[in-house]
Amino acid sequence: RLTRPGMWAGFAVGVAVIIGNPKAILFYATILPGFFDLTLLTWPDVALICAMSAGIPLVGNLLLCWFIGRARAVLSSPAAIRRVNLTAGCLLIAVGLAIPFL
Repeated sequence: RLTRPGMWAGFAVGVAVIIGNPKAILFYATILPGFFDLTLLTWPDVALICAMSAGIPLVGNLLLCWFIGRARAVLSSPAAIRRVNLTAGCLLIAVGLAIPFL
């Protein structure tokens, strides 16, 4: 069901990925509370923290989606793909040649 096209299927997959991310779980359960004095937090503070914890990654993911869409548009021609492949190949060869000297 999660692979079918549509907004809600994509949203459900995104939520499942975020909930299953161990780095996010560790951050929100262990590190984030250390930034606040939990004895002084009020409900508006908690609401603001939750909104910012959701909003900032949302903006970052939307920007990432926008950049990926732009990259897809730029790389839609065979000539652009050829240039990217040649550049990547040359860089891989250069790294392979540099590894013995580092």
